[in-house]
Amino acid sequence: MIDAALIKECADPLLKPAIVEQFVMAAGSADPFAVTVKSGGRLILVPKAASAEEAMAIVRQYAGQAVVRVGPTQFPAGVGVKELADLKPDLVDPCQNLRKGTAMFAKVLRIVAKWYGGNPTSKDVFPKIVEDAIYAWKTGEFEGVRVFQAEDPEGALANQKEPRGDKSEAGTIDAGALLQIEAEPSDERKIGTAGIRVDLSRIAGQQ
Repeated sequence: MIDAALIKECADPLLKPAIVEQFVMAAGSADPFAVTVKSGGRLILVPKAASAEEAMAIVRQYAGQAVVRVGPTQFPAGVGVKELADLKPDLVDPCQNLRKGTAMFAKVLRIVAKWYGGNPTSKDVFPKIVEDAIYAWKTGEFEGVRVFQAEDPEGALANQKEPRGDKSEAGTIDAGALLQIEAEPSDERKIGTAGIRVDLSRIAGQQ
């Protein structure tokens, strides 16, 4: 289980702690130096890193040749990076990784919520959105949309129902902070054609 103090200090404030915990437990790693490498859908076995330096050495070795995930949130290391020199050690800093990862996951949640028709008002729908978002995080896609590269609908998410228990209104965000996502244009095909990939070589080639 991820430390509650770390969530409070570092996670995206738009996500409730229970959602952050669910996300990290389902899609992340308890090891801050964990590096996962896949190529062509197949897992590549890499040495277990015992330090930030070792983890970053593995990331730099495979970035541009395979899909590289790193740290507690298994953040996609190549997103937004054009050159190997742009890969920073903060990828394996627990706080920075959680901050970057939860911010990206919040975006993925908004993309999935948009597919569900906006900001759903039913509390029963949100757990399904979270499940779909976790799956999208693992695969990098949702309904043909490359979620890491797609445009962010932005805003807060409603009805973040706690996974265990509380039926009170504590499971929601103040209505004044809600985003009417359905007001945004919804052109999934256009979004899905975003040129950037986790693959660094492809990223560089799109500029």
